[in-house]
Amino acid sequence: MQNPEPLLLTLDVSLPVAPDAAQCGFPSPAQDYPTEELSLVEHLIRDRAATYFWRAAGRSMQPVIPDGALLIVDRGVRPVPGRIVVAIVDGEYTVKRLHIDPSGQVTLRAENPNYPHLVLPELSEMTVWGVVTFIISPAT
Repeated sequence: MQNPEPLLLTLDVSLPVAPDAAQCGFPSPAQDYPTEELSLVEHLIRDRAATYFWRAAGRSMQPVIPDGALLIVDRGVRPVPGRIVVAIVDGEYTVKRLHIDPSGQVTLRAENPNYPHLVLPELSEMTVWGVVTFIISPAT
């Protein structure tokens, strides 16, 4: 993983929104003009000061996170079991799904069945750096 990129406090991306929903079933008549604008920052960012962009690298979280996807990571979100987190394990960054069993054993789970889960031994140091709130990947 590359180092995170802080969200610029002046960043505000507003884009036109099409007036009608795009039908996933039968087509509907199209209109050629947008009627309003939507702020991506307003919809994707909870707290600008606590939000960072990370570029994902590797295949252990596929198909949920494709290699090269852009992650929006919020350091202010509480890391609860089941959430995808950016964690620091023994000084190395990793992205995995947080799992804590009833005995308190922490496991960082890969989504790709070809990769092992990371079961943290007692002497390992693990810190949750932030929680992945959105995954932006190119359409296939």
